[in-house]
Amino acid sequence: MNTTFIAMGVAILAAVGLLVTIGGLSLLSGALNFLFVKPRIAFLKSGHGKSGFAFGLTWDQSQEDLKFNQIRIQLSNPFGSPAQVDIIRQFDGSDEDFALDLSIGSQMESIFSATHLDKASVEIEVMAVKEGVAHKENYRAMDFLNKISSANSTVEEFNKIHKREKANDLFTIPERSFIADPLPRSNRSLKLATNPEFAGQFTATGDGAQAQAPKENFSVSKVWIEPGCIVCNACEGIFPEVFEVTSTTCLIRPNAPLNDGLRILESAEACPVEVIKFTRA
Repeated sequence: MNTTFIAMGVAILAAVGLLVTIGGLSLLSGALNFLFVKPRIAFLKSGHGKSGFAFGLTWDQSQEDLKFNQIRIQLSNPFGSPAQVDIIRQFDGSDEDFALDLSIGSQMESIFSATHLDKASVEIEVMAVKEGVAHKENYRAMDFLNKISSANSTVEEFNKIHKREKANDLFTIPERSFIADPLPRSNRSLKLATNPEFAGQFTATGDGAQAQAPKENFSVSKVWIEPGCIVCNACEGIFPEVFEVTSTTCLIRPNAPLNDGLRILESAEACPVEVIKFTRA
């Protein structure tokens, strides 16, 4: 019986010890996360002098998927002048470590020129507006100004150090061949002008019609225009030496050459109202 109670006691003590160990590790992990993983603001050298504020922000993107896009600098100076300065600036959001050099203007200059800063404080708040998450850091006003004045690193140097290398997208290019598959065997032949099998079946125009002998020209003894001309200019375009189209009708030119019957025939066939008539010689 005593042995059973002793065994139970040892088991309970072991369970309690395990719980304490797990709790301690959890607290230690949280403390380390708070100390080393939380966002941190770095003071950088501004190219805008006392009217600018340059800073860098680092945080663990694997733990916090955020896009910071706003900074707020607030001076609380109850015993000096000005008593309060509140600066809010928005910028293009970033979802990874970044640095910026902002031109603040006269508001930033007023912090440098304020009186009784030995009793004043400055709060910096960097915010991811969409997610509603803000990281804040508080400084004594003199420490804040000293950090700005003693900053040596630039925004370019900060971004170069903290630049996150992104893996290049990989694209698989499908294998392609520019050699066509062989055509199936056939007893048919292609009807081409260069194929001797079809020699003589093609004209110079390549239309496959039999070549025709040229027409023999002839002379005309008389050509005239019947009423109904619509002055379309077709005849004059073909044989301007014979036909002259006016604004109202078509005329036969004086001393028109009548020895080219083929062109007169072509003009007559091109007339849409068929008013050109002629007599062969």
